Amino acid sequence: MIIVIMGVSGSGKTTVGQRLAERIGWPYHEADDYHPIANKARMSAGQPLTDEHRWPWLDALRIVIEQHLMNDAHAVVTCSALKRAYRDRLRRGDEAVTFVYLHADPLTLQQRLRDRPDHFFAPELLDDQLQTLEPPGGDEPAITLDAANEPQQTVSTICARLGLTP
Repeated sequence: MIIVIMGVSGSGKTTVGQRLAERIGWPYHEADDYHPIANKARMSAGQPLTDEHRWPWLDALRIVIEQHLMNDAHAVVTCSALKRAYRDRLRRGDEAVTFVYLHADPLTLQQRLRDRPDHFFAPELLDDQLQTLEPPGGDEPAITLDAANEPQQTVSTICARLGLTP
């Protein structure tokens, strides 16, 4: 199984993803580590990414997912996966890929972004991400959780919903 923790910037993907991976003993992959330098520079400058900027990044993440699936191995991956097309590109029909969507209200997200000044993501890009976001539909293998919950509570909920034990 591959669990992709998704949501806009500031939703807690990294915190939840790291804690989940640690709790269940799976490898963890942070999507930000796969962004080309040019993408990070754009975001740092307050310039939103387009689909054309995102496709190579999503393809790099898909390779990571495929490597785990080919080896019959599990992993936790974080990725904004804002659009259904992005999730489809990551999933490519593999039923072993499940998304966990961390949803939060804009005020919570803005506060969190202000509280992490050393991150390359410019807080003014949040509105663009919220406009781009297509929450998972009912026909997608996804769990929606409130990102305002404590991370450990969120991790416990994910484990319970997916039948995972450490």
